[in-house]
Amino acid sequence: MEEYDFLVIGSGSGLDVANAAANQGWSVAVVERGRLGGTCLNRGCIPSKELLYHAHVMETIERADEFGIDAAVNDVAFADIVREVNEDVHGSSDSIRRGLRSSETIDLYEAEGRFVDDRTLELTGGAADGERIRADTVLVAAGTRPAIPPIDGIDTVDYLTSTEALQLETPPDHLVIVGGGYIAAELAQFFGTFGSDVSIVGRRPNLLPDADEEVAAAFTERYTDRFDVYTGYEATAVSGDEGSITVEARPFADAGDSVASPDDPISVTGDELLVAAGRVPNTDTLNVEAAGIETDQAGFVRTDEYLRTTTDGVWALGDIVGEYLLKHNANHEAQAVARNLFGDELEPVDYSAMPFAVFASPEVAGVGLTEQELRAADREYAKRTYRYEETARGSAMKADGFVKPIIDLEGQILGCHIIGPEASDLIQEVVVAMTAGSGTVRDIQESVHIHPALSEVVQRAFSGQFTLGDGVTRDHDHGHDHNHGHSHDHDHGHDHNHDHDQ
Repeated sequence: MEEYDFLVIGSGSGLDVANAAANQGWSVAVVERGRLGGTCLNRGCIPSKELLYHAHVMETIERADEFGIDAAVNDVAFADIVREVNEDVHGSSDSIRRGLRSSETIDLYEAEGRFVDDRTLELTGGAADGERIRADTVLVAAGTRPAIPPIDGIDTVDYLTSTEALQLETPPDHLVIVGGGYIAAELAQFFGTFGSDVSIVGRRPNLLPDADEEVAAAFTERYTDRFDVYTGYEATAVSGDEGSITVEARPFADAGDSVASPDDPISVTGDELLVAAGRVPNTDTLNVEAAGIETDQAGFVRTDEYLRTTTDGVWALGDIVGEYLLKHNANHEAQAVARNLFGDELEPVDYSAMPFAVFASPEVAGVGLTEQELRAADREYAKRTYRYEETARGSAMKADGFVKPIIDLEGQILGCHIIGPEASDLIQEVVVAMTAGSGTVRDIQESVHIHPALSEVVQRAFSGQFTLGDGVTRDHDHGHDHNHGHSHDHDHGHDHNHDHDQ
């Protein structure tokens, strides 16, 4: 049995820690059963965002007449676009594989690993089939996979998950999507832009239910104008017949203030079905019980604030932990694990300003607490919204959207939520203010913003009259010194609510 100082299961962000361990002179092993690079590179954010940028270009051309420009699209090489993106992704994955294969400090095992003891894996498949390897320190970073809800008949039809959808070389005539989260939103945007009719069946009252409710409502309204959107419905049965797939759905009992009527079931038929109903952790493939690694009810690995699991010498990070299913969060956690493994003192992971973005049309981005979270916690807060078109650049772009900052009564930034063009970029200055600045509105108000750049919409959103949670309005007086340090009000703990795609 081969023994190592450090063993990583998964080849996504866990590779950052593997490289750090190798640089410390540790003997390192990496176990990966699929393509090198993890979900983000191979089946997630990299291919999807590359494809979505093509949709963005297409949409820009289609809007040209709004700006007095006569433009037309004569042809779209859709299959070539998809092949080029996937070839690029595979090239990056192959490059990682070659690097690990040629490494003198890291051993790569292309196999499936299952725990047989606390820090011991048995390998299945590949050249190492049947071997066991052990390490003094183990990092579990094996990610997640698409969740398939228990819909009657789902096993009798050919359906897509995000993995297969990103490889389709012909857009469906009519794509039916089960799920209302960011994966559903982004793939609806991609295929809808290139000619597919799209129907979306989501359980929550709004699409993007984890976003701030005001943003989610605005996003849902925009998508309802463009696609067939059925919110507040749960898919209950699926059937297929001669190239078509039909989804039956009923009002979802826990949808809250849904637009669906209890006596109003629906039936939606298309030629392709995409199931985008969230993600499930890969812990069930690892036999984590044999290692004494505890999981929550959803199967995500339980960790402490330093990302140590319940087994000595075993750490975890990324989607399989489930704090945030975002690549930049996994990178953030990888830095934390490396710091805690090789630093002088343990430091808890800081999630206080973890942003997210949805690369749909419109774009959505946010950081910090939402208004509904603050109400649920019975906290005092103030908010306002500022529209893009009230800035020179936003008006020139004919941009439809708004920025919504939320602060406490002393001016500390609690959150910010954006819907509109370049939201994923605009949110970044708020993240920096919450992380590296004083964390107050003054960081944004008093920073010089280029005129007439689009970033002015963020500055102005933080510089006007705020409405208190009780409906009273007031001007925020940034002349006072509200330097109260960082706000660490994100007590998410490990309450893994990953129903955001349904």
